Amino acid sequence: MSQNTAPVPEPDVSAESPISEHWVWVGAHRPAVPRALFEHMTGNWEIAEPSLEVHRAATFSAARRTQLGEQFAGKTLVIATGNPKVRANDTDYRFRPGSDFFYLTGCVEPDAVLVIAPSAQGPRSTLYVPERRDHQTHEFFTDARYGELWVGPRRGVTEAASYYEIDTAPLEHLEKDLASLKADDVLVLRGFDAKVDQLVDASEGDESLARAMGEQRLVKDDFEVDQLQLAINYTVKGFEDVVRALPAAEGRGERVIEGIFNLRARVEGNDIGYDTIAASGSNATILHWTRNDGAVRRGDMLLLDAGVECHNLYTADVTRTMPVSGSFSTAQRRIYDLVLAAQEAGIAAVRPGVSFMAPNEAAMKVLAEGLFELGILKEEPEVALRKDRQLHRRYTLHGVSHMLGIDVHDCAKARDEHYHGDLKEGYVLTVEPGLYFQANDLTVPAEYRGIGVRIEDDILVTADGAKNLSAALPRAAHEVEAWMSGLWAEGPTNLNL
Repeated sequence: MSQNTAPVPEPDVSAESPISEHWVWVGAHRPAVPRALFEHMTGNWEIAEPSLEVHRAATFSAARRTQLGEQFAGKTLVIATGNPKVRANDTDYRFRPGSDFFYLTGCVEPDAVLVIAPSAQGPRSTLYVPERRDHQTHEFFTDARYGELWVGPRRGVTEAASYYEIDTAPLEHLEKDLASLKADDVLVLRGFDAKVDQLVDASEGDESLARAMGEQRLVKDDFEVDQLQLAINYTVKGFEDVVRALPAAEGRGERVIEGIFNLRARVEGNDIGYDTIAASGSNATILHWTRNDGAVRRGDMLLLDAGVECHNLYTADVTRTMPVSGSFSTAQRRIYDLVLAAQEAGIAAVRPGVSFMAPNEAAMKVLAEGLFELGILKEEPEVALRKDRQLHRRYTLHGVSHMLGIDVHDCAKARDEHYHGDLKEGYVLTVEPGLYFQANDLTVPAEYRGIGVRIEDDILVTADGAKNLSAALPRAAHEVEAWMSGLWAEGPTNLNL
C-alpha cells in the first residue's frame, strides 16, 4: 500500500456528502468523507498517556546545545531536521533526521525545528514539533503521510518534552515566534527545510553556524563513542554473515553479498550507514562501486566496504578484502600484505597532537616504497611522493582518512584548519589505504591487473595514542583465511540472527 503525499483537503462532512462505491486512497483520487464516517473514525479511542521514558542521550544533547548557544551568545539559532522526501510519486524515502539537528536533540520526528535562544539564565532551547495527527483530528485517517492510523503514533508536543527532556512548542507557532525577532539576531542552519529558510533572511553568519556545528562534532563524547562501538560490533556480525554466504553468492553475484549485509543492518540497527560496496574481482578497483551487480567467482577477491548505522544514527565504516575461495593467491597476497603494512603504519601514526595528515603520509610512504619494489613506480619513492609529482596516486586514488560519526564522512562543514589540523583526544577517523590496479592498466604487470585491495578500520584518538574500534575483524592475510575457514565450518546458512 502506498503513501499519499498530496495536500489533504478538509473533509466534506456534510450529511449529504456522497460516498463512492469503490474507495480509492492513492494520489489525488479521494472519496468525500461523510459526517457519519468522520464521527465513527474519530470517536471512542482510548487516550494513551505519555511515556515517562527519557532518551538515553538527553543529558549529552542538553550539554551540546548549551555549548553551541554559548558560542553564539546573543544570537538565536534555528536548526531544522528536514522533511520527508519523495522517492516515487506518492511514496517517501524512510525519513532520517538531519545530522546536526539529531546531534543536538536525539529527535527523529520529521519537520521538527530546534531553536536555541539567549536568556538571562543562559541558552534556552525549544523544540518545535508538529501536533499529533491522532484520533482527535481528521488527518488521523485521511492523511497517509502523517495520519497515525496510517503511520503509527508519533511524539507530539507533550510526548517530545518528556522523552527528550526539552521545552517544546507546536510547530505552528514557529513563524510567529521568529517574526518577533530582529533578523540580524537570528542564524539559520540552511538547506534542510525550505519553509524554515524563508522565515528569516539569509546572512553571512549562517555559514558560521554550519561550521561551528561541524567543529563541535569533531570531538566525540562518551555516549557517541559507545554508539560507534555498538555500530561497529553489529558491522562485525554483518561481515561474518557475508563470509558464511559467500559459497551461495558464487554464481549468483554481488547482490547476495549486499543483501546479506543489509539484512544485518536492519535487524540490529537503523539501517546501513551508506550504500554497501560489494565489489568482486576487478570491480574492487572502482572506488564507489555500488551497483553490486557483478559476478562472484572463485579465484577472485571480494572487497566489502560496509557499515551498520545504529539506532542512534552513528555509523561504522569498515572495509575488508577477502579471497572468495578462502585462500589468497600469491599475487593477491603480495598486494594485500603491502596494503596491510601501509595501514599499520597509518594507525601507528595516530595520536593526539599530530597532524590529521600524519596517517596518510605514513601509509603513502609504505605504498610508494612497495610500488617501487614491485617495479610499478619507476621513480625513487621520495621523488614520486613529492608534491609536484604524486605519481603513486595513479594506484592509490584516495586519502587514507576521514572523520566518522553520525555521518560516514563526518564534520564536513568544519573549517579546513580544524578538520586537517592536529588530532585531539575524542576524534574518530578511518585509516583506509588501498591499491587499485585497473584491468587495462599497461603500467602494471599482468599478474596484478584487476586487483583492488582496501583495508579500513575505525580509530579513536585516545589520551596517549589510538584504539582500533574495529579490531575484532581480522586483518593479517593468514588470520583472514583462518577466520573464513572457521565460519564456513559453522555452516554457511547460519546467520546467527
